[in-house]
Amino acid sequence: MSDNIQTVTVLSKTTWTPNLFSFTVSRPDSFKFTAGQFVRLGVNPSQLKYYQQVKASDEVSNEALNEDIFRAYSIVSSPFDEVLEFFSIVIPDGAFTSQLQHLQVGDELLLNTMPFGFLTLARYQKPLPKDLWLLATGTGLAPFLSMLQDLKTWEDYEHIVLAYSARSTDELAYVEQIERLQDDFGSLVDNPAKLIFIPIVTRESVDGALSERLPKLLLEGTLQARAGIDLDVDTTHVMLCGNPDMVDDTKEALKTLGLVMNRRGEGNIAVENYW
Repeated sequence: MSDNIQTVTVLSKTTWTPNLFSFTVSRPDSFKFTAGQFVRLGVNPSQLKYYQQVKASDEVSNEALNEDIFRAYSIVSSPFDEVLEFFSIVIPDGAFTSQLQHLQVGDELLLNTMPFGFLTLARYQKPLPKDLWLLATGTGLAPFLSMLQDLKTWEDYEHIVLAYSARSTDELAYVEQIERLQDDFGSLVDNPAKLIFIPIVTRESVDGALSERLPKLLLEGTLQARAGIDLDVDTTHVMLCGNPDMVDDTKEALKTLGLVMNRRGEGNIAVENYW
């Protein structure tokens, strides 16, 4: 096993829907990361309590389960939290998440303690523009929650627009936490950014939520109108995380609106690539 791999213990689990859940694990003392980064988590199904229970009842064969499987996961928690939190979707027949969905408190996972990724605010050169747009679908919300639990984010911008899209109301996870962020973190700095939260539900009609895909909302100006802020090449940073189709389509929509990809610290649009 690599020197970078450490064992962590599951401390809690929250089930949002049958296909969405969050969980926290212990944090190794030496582990450090920047808000927005991701890590590689590993699971050995045969070590989970669930499989030990079903094996005892002969409901599942242990063959092919005794293997470490690793996947990339953005970190939800603040870089300063004592525990690590992750947000996961269950992919039917997925080699990793179909096992991970059976997590129980006390289970052990593997953590590669080398953080990855460049979807961080440090990638932008200073002086920073005044507006930060965070556009997420599904579990792509995770790195943005981490950023919004870092006081520096509240110090560096005037406005933070968080547009979070899901198929149904049930899949809009963390809403109560998002609604507390301004009070919990904005109150700790002088002249904090104003957080503008825009929920989007694409397959239901919900009061107060927009209903179209992010690219269409941007091109029609609906998202900007709801935020009360224009997307301006000189005043805007935009970060995208979520479904690859959303990221690609939204990136092209932003380019149509005159924004440019971030390169070597310059430019507006930043995305993360896990694949």
